Amino acid sequence: MFTAVSVFAMGNRENTSGPLRFGIMGDTNVLPLILANQEGYFELEGVQVKLIQFNNAQERDAAIQAGQVDGATADILAAALLTGGGYDFKITSLTNDRFGIVASPQSGITRLQDLRGKRIGLSANTIIQYTVDAQLDKTGVPVDSYEVMAFPNQNIRLNMVMDGTVDAGGFPDPFLTMAVVQGATLLSTTESAGINAGVMLFSKRFLDNRLEDVKAFYRAYYKAAMEINANPDNFRSYLVEHVNFPEVIRDTFKFVTFTKPTMTAESEIVRVLGWLNSRDLIRGDLSPADLTDGRAIGEWSN
Repeated sequence: MFTAVSVFAMGNRENTSGPLRFGIMGDTNVLPLILANQEGYFELEGVQVKLIQFNNAQERDAAIQAGQVDGATADILAAALLTGGGYDFKITSLTNDRFGIVASPQSGITRLQDLRGKRIGLSANTIIQYTVDAQLDKTGVPVDSYEVMAFPNQNIRLNMVMDGTVDAGGFPDPFLTMAVVQGATLLSTTESAGINAGVMLFSKRFLDNRLEDVKAFYRAYYKAAMEINANPDNFRSYLVEHVNFPEVIRDTFKFVTFTKPTMTAESEIVRVLGWLNSRDLIRGDLSPADLTDGRAIGEWSN
């Protein structure tokens, strides 16, 4: 099982010999990690792993900044902001997240192009806004052609979409699927648009001192990921029982296809850095090399 904790309850120490402490949230990309933990794949590869669940990115980032986790699932934006703030956590691979845009049932909108001049609910200056902007940009809809309505709480944002307060909304799964189940129209996903901003992060110090443990972590992750890919329907109960997905989407959820551990594309990192710079959220001299460390996934790089 993974552990749900308050970041204030965890000790702040350098982890030289204890279990690898890895932070997760309730997203699609954690399913292989939970399976690997449940089935003992980490131990079979020779590493002890403690999965620590956070309720939101703010809790996760606070734990990273306090040195209370060795690694975590996150996104390129978080990696850039942490690096810009002096926290030496590196992107070690991409993950298989899914973010998307849905239209309100009342809107009559069926295409991304129809969002010009419309109100889109999202959380501002986050991975949600980045992926909304990126998906619309790919269809030729510029960021200044729609109105951003900031609703950081995803439950509130979902309600705003469903009652027509906003014309559309940006969500990760499981909220994305929840919206569709309730009658919203799915307009686009990052999966279909070829946008990959989800990542795994590890402390550079941990990579320097315990690289073999991180490699073992990835081997167990990959084994579990391939097991899920082979028969996703076998793992629908995991969604509800272990990832806390709502029961109502158990049978309709579309699984992502998990890929082998691969480094995030430099072009995606460059786009994210440009997006952050355009909002004055980071300094202008960060580069992809400042954010990445591919040592742990070297065996899959060829």
